[in-house]
Amino acid sequence: MNEECITALLSRRSVRKFKDESVPETDLERILEAGFSAPSAGNRQPWRVVVVRNEGTRNRLSRAAYDQEFIAEAPVVLVVCAVPSESAERYRERGRTLYVLQDTAALTENILLAAHIIGYGACWIGAFDEDLARSVVSVPDDMRPVAIIPIGKPSRPAPGRRSRRALSEVVVWESF
Repeated sequence: MNEECITALLSRRSVRKFKDESVPETDLERILEAGFSAPSAGNRQPWRVVVVRNEGTRNRLSRAAYDQEFIAEAPVVLVVCAVPSESAERYRERGRTLYVLQDTAALTENILLAAHIIGYGACWIGAFDEDLARSVVSVPDDMRPVAIIPIGKPSRPAPGRRSRRALSEVVVWESF
């Protein structure tokens, strides 16, 4: 086991305070590349990612996310969109209602980890008005915005690790 990788996984935190520094295109492309390497059911890759740098659009996304102002303060914000029809082509209703969400969740987590590993902070935002977010970045009707991810250099050290439930509370061996 590569201890460095485990350390990176364990040290990732949600970041909500960002420096006023842009994210270079090369770093953003690397983060996205890592995101797109996420597994997806049947390798359907039923996702689209809207990259938002425009300040006005970031502000509107912040408002769509129930006024979580730190979203607007990040130099770049990603809007992860699910494409249910692409999963449904192969997996019918289960693809449309479950696999597409699992796939975009895996993509989102990969993005968060990649950002952290190369020195950026990010936060997975799921609390937002879906219709308002859809209108802000013109998401087509056949797609669904499922996550907003602000990314930037953290303006302060990451907080310590938050408590987690003990493995004995959440792991069931063999059967319930």
